[in-house]
Amino acid sequence: MKITFYGAAKTVTGSCHMVEASGKKFLVDCGMFQGKLAEQILNYEAFPFKLNEIDFVILTHAHIDHSGRIPKLYKQGYKNPIYATTATMDLCSIMLPDSGYIQEKEIEWVNKKRRRAGKNPTEPMYTAQDGLDSIKLFKPIDYGKTVVIDENISFNLIDAGHMLGSSIVELYVKEDGQTKKIVFSGDLGNTNMPIINDPQYVKEADYLVIESTYGNRLHGKLEDQSTKFIDIILKTAERGGNVIIPSFAVGRTQELLYEINKYAAMKGLSEKLKKIPVYVDSPLAVNATKIFEENPEYYDEEALKYLIKGDNPLEFDNLHFVSTADESKALNENPIPKIIISASGMCEVGRIKHHLKHNLYRPESTILFVGFQAEGTLGKRIQGGEKLVKIFGEEIAVNAEVISLDAFSGHADKDGLLNWIDKMESKPKNIFIVHGEYESQLAFKATIKEKFNIEAVVPGFEESYTFDGKLVTLLQNSYISNRLDILEILSGLKQDMDELTNAVKTEIKQNSELDDLTSIQAKLSELKNAINMVKKTRK
Repeated sequence: MKITFYGAAKTVTGSCHMVEASGKKFLVDCGMFQGKLAEQILNYEAFPFKLNEIDFVILTHAHIDHSGRIPKLYKQGYKNPIYATTATMDLCSIMLPDSGYIQEKEIEWVNKKRRRAGKNPTEPMYTAQDGLDSIKLFKPIDYGKTVVIDENISFNLIDAGHMLGSSIVELYVKEDGQTKKIVFSGDLGNTNMPIINDPQYVKEADYLVIESTYGNRLHGKLEDQSTKFIDIILKTAERGGNVIIPSFAVGRTQELLYEINKYAAMKGLSEKLKKIPVYVDSPLAVNATKIFEENPEYYDEEALKYLIKGDNPLEFDNLHFVSTADESKALNENPIPKIIISASGMCEVGRIKHHLKHNLYRPESTILFVGFQAEGTLGKRIQGGEKLVKIFGEEIAVNAEVISLDAFSGHADKDGLLNWIDKMESKPKNIFIVHGEYESQLAFKATIKEKFNIEAVVPGFEESYTFDGKLVTLLQNSYISNRLDILEILSGLKQDMDELTNAVKTEIKQNSELDDLTSIQAKLSELKNAINMVKKTRK
């Protein structure tokens, strides 16, 4: 048996793992790379495996960093089954066409520039129609149902508690008369989250592939941050500002609506909250909310109690769903304090960028982050304290209050991940750590060794491992992997340059001390010398 990591390796996005066992080859997830430009380029590379050799795909959940290249698989000829829960299939039926629509719009802009430069137009990675057509490959299955591929391979899905329909994969492989169990955690959810159930525990595993998004950090308590969330809304409205929430359209948005609705029913808060309009400005989020409402069998006990009482937890009087672009633009012309929940969650694309442009410079407004921000994204730069950012080619000062609430995260924190492993009655021989920033993965690896005395591995892109009594590494030092490393360095240099440029502009505007500018000048000289060294090497 062999496993090769084609995504979420020393990074957060692009989840894609290929298993070769008992004469079969199959994928667990086929996600899109997001965030850093160096990684996004991989979306347009040819798949590093032969599509006609892939027998099936297991999809853990619908988020684009796990599902986003499925339409590309379909477009390039893959026609075999994709196994996922019913809710995951329903969500993918809107998310994948939406992703294809974004690809089409982005390529229109790229091709305008190419035509002006005298270059031939290029194609999108896939279209909205490709996204829609790929859904016919899905085979919906229920939690706990065993899918038998053949006499040697079977699997079942259990609730990961990350989002509606998210799954942990329990895979059973028989080779040489022995059956091994490999568990893929998918994205493990936080506990006590609104609407959905907590992650289920696994009794045993021979090998474990686990995410590590928050492998080196702890979340605050949800009950404390829920109160703070409402307090932020009320204080921002009192000073005449808007609360702008960059939110993932599927999962996080619905959880926020649930919390607002819950607090609006409490004495003393009801009338105040009901006067503040809430706008969900994302066509995808609007459609996703409908799918949440259509799949109550995935709800937890508290959410079901609301439904039984006749109170839909995702509907309330001051909630407005925004569909058209004109309606979205009108929000920024309306002076009434409001809450705007808009995608994308990392501020890279979509309507959220327009709302940031119109609110970042306003000290009375609040930018509230409630989800993970990957390195290199606009969201991460704002969250990290940059005072000047560029949106649609225009420099915008960051004067608004910027707040982060990590308890709303859909991911388990370090203690949550460790507790999930600790609940296993029979621990895995080896653990593969994926889906996290490299620093987080290394810290989590050290913690696993200290707490459980289990050897953990942080696999790199395109690294393969075989299981033959002991773990054997088969490194594939590929052209793509090397180029990715180079692009990663270039991306880092570009980010350094952008930060230094913004710092210089800020220091000049603030008439700072000469020592501050001298320090920046020294850093620029270091970068210049490093670039000159590379130029000499190439010659």
